[in-house]
Amino acid sequence: MTSFLRSDRSRPVAIWLFIVAAMVFSMVVVGGATRLTDSGLSITQWQPIMGALPPMSDQAWRESFELYKQIPQYHLVNPDMTLEGYKGIFWWEWAHRLLGRTVGVAFAIPFIVFLIRRDIPRRLIWRCAVMLGLGGLQGLVGWWMVSSGLSERVSVAPERLMTHLGLALALFVVLIWTALDAWNGAPRVEERSPWRGWALAFLGAVFFQSLLGALVAGNDAGLVYNDWPLMNGRLFPADYFGAGLWGTIAHSHGAVQLHHRLMAYALFVAGIAIAVIARRDRPLAAGSKAIATALAVIVVLQASLGVWTLMAAVPITLGVLHQAGAAVLLAVATAFAWRVRRA
Repeated sequence: MTSFLRSDRSRPVAIWLFIVAAMVFSMVVVGGATRLTDSGLSITQWQPIMGALPPMSDQAWRESFELYKQIPQYHLVNPDMTLEGYKGIFWWEWAHRLLGRTVGVAFAIPFIVFLIRRDIPRRLIWRCAVMLGLGGLQGLVGWWMVSSGLSERVSVAPERLMTHLGLALALFVVLIWTALDAWNGAPRVEERSPWRGWALAFLGAVFFQSLLGALVAGNDAGLVYNDWPLMNGRLFPADYFGAGLWGTIAHSHGAVQLHHRLMAYALFVAGIAIAVIARRDRPLAAGSKAIATALAVIVVLQASLGVWTLMAAVPITLGVLHQAGAAVLLAVATAFAWRVRRA
């Protein structure tokens, strides 16, 4: 173990964290599919323990369907839904919740074991404890989100969807950063590279863009203004302003899509600029330059996929790929911000 473990690093711990990060990535993707199939409100109760099991009999299925029939989504959107149709949306939401429970177990049990064995570097213990707390909080936020669509709405509140996705992505970022720290150990000499601030700013911008995308998704704003680069033939959407400031920022179809587009343009330019400048920066380490190049490639692909998804009126496959692409971009931006701190 001496070649893989020292006081400031633990590669077994790093592998564990990378695996959990991959599971969170999967949960983000499945969550996107759940939203795009309008499945998120199919389970109307929050049962953290008993809810791990799906209905096990015909009677249990009928009872679950009857609960769904009591919410506005059934009456206003799916009044002709059959039991078989209900099962179709149930399985997406159940899989999303089961994956969340699995992520919690996959983090909590190894965390306790590694703590007992003293395998986790001391400087990372508090960070792992915070991630455990964030994971538990995510379950509560998920139910808080779902509950917003059970009484007066036919879908969840966009701002609650944004909070739910944002918390998952924040956990994703911390998992990757901590895994890299655990794998490599603390830097011997941490130089104050001018790239540190720019890389962190870009990472923050990618995260913010993901939140803007959640507002687009929560408002189904990708189903309107499906031309590009104009919006129904105009530079500025006709229905930009909503009911007040918050109504505009969080609930106006025109506003949320325009904000998402503008931020995408900024990231597109910034991603390419980072790659070009990094390649010309002689003191910058080769590893950082390689990640900067990957960053630019993914930015271009994600922007192209976003335009395609919009103009195709958000088919499920493209919508899921676009959400997955956002998480991939966030992961690479995290790796770049982590790497430039070390050289």
